[in-house]
Amino acid sequence: MKLALLSTLAAVAIGANAHFTMQYIWVNGADQGHNVDIRVPPNNNPVTDVTSTDLTCNVNGLSGAGVSTVSIPAGTNITFEWHQHDQRTGEDAISAGHKGPVQVYIAKAPSTAATFDGQGTVWTKIYSSGLINPQTQEWATDVVNANNGKHSVVIPASLPAGEYLLRAEIIALHVASSYPGAQFVSLFQIAQTCSLNAEYLCAILQYIGCAQVKITGGGNANPPKIALPGAYKPTDPGITINIYNNLQSYTAPGGPVWSG
Repeated sequence: MKLALLSTLAAVAIGANAHFTMQYIWVNGADQGHNVDIRVPPNNNPVTDVTSTDLTCNVNGLSGAGVSTVSIPAGTNITFEWHQHDQRTGEDAISAGHKGPVQVYIAKAPSTAATFDGQGTVWTKIYSSGLINPQTQEWATDVVNANNGKHSVVIPASLPAGEYLLRAEIIALHVASSYPGAQFVSLFQIAQTCSLNAEYLCAILQYIGCAQVKITGGGNANPPKIALPGAYKPTDPGITINIYNNLQSYTAPGGPVWSG
């Protein structure tokens, strides 16, 4: 009975949580349109399993069939725009309680972006912002909210020409305080309801969006690469962490940013 009650409470709490998706990209300040050039997931729920292929480009994100690919010059400024609902409503783009890092990765397709599944050691991190101000506990997600759901990255000009997947990621750490852990630890302890081989799933919420781009110009750089999934581990200090204990520093998963 106790486990059943905990499971019910967990489901209610999770269901009440505000989620969001990447819905727009901007190319050098020009809005490309709602869900244009983006692999759109079926809903705005987070990815919770760091070993799942959903970590690559979200649920149903392994194929870009039917998705357009935008052509951009190397060195382009790309802006990603996120929202809780399927529209620009004027509310906070991300629920204020969702604190965490914002990261961007890029992976070159062997042929076309639309047919690329993003599997293997193919991803390069080109942007990462986490805990910005330890004194005020300002996070990258706070900046995204202040910018009406937007954050930007400059595509390194040294990347070779070709088609790419551009992956933006927001990790919500408000329930990531323990491993093996519980999702709403501050409300109640539900660690017993997590299966033994997936207890960490109760601790990490990741929001992922992939856009398809074709880079023109560029150079001949061969940047370092990681696999997604593969590079993130449940025990990474940037994934299992208590952000409510006067945190003074944060190490994001996925290693350092490649500057180009």
